Amino acid sequence: MTDVLVVLCTCPDIATARKLASGLLERGLTACVNILPEIRSIYRWRDEIQDDSEALMVIKTTRLAYTELEAWLLEHHPYEVPEVLALPVQAGSAGYLSWVLNEIEMR
Repeated sequence: MTDVLVVLCTCPDIATARKLASGLLERGLTACVNILPEIRSIYRWRDEIQDDSEALMVIKTTRLAYTELEAWLLEHHPYEVPEVLALPVQAGSAGYLSWVLNEIEMR
C-alpha cells in the first residue's frame, strides 16, 4: 500500500474537467490529472435512467491531501452529487510515486 490515491471524477464536459483540473493543480492538491474526453455514463438518477456523455478526470493525489481535494471538488463541481471516488494505489513505479508525493508535499 502506498500513500498515493487515484481519484475518479466525472464532469459534464471537457471544459468543466479542464477548469476543475486547473483549480486542483493551482492549489497543490494533485500532481496530475488525466482527462478522458468522452465516456458514456448510464445511471439511475431520481428514478429515471440517464444516458449521458461525460468527461472523466483521473486525479493523482495523496491520502493527506484527499480531504481538502474532495471538499474543493464538492464546492466547485456543477453536479448536485458529483462522483468523487478515491482508489488506493497498491503499488507503482517508485519514481512516479515519489514524484506524486513530492509535487503535493512541496505546495
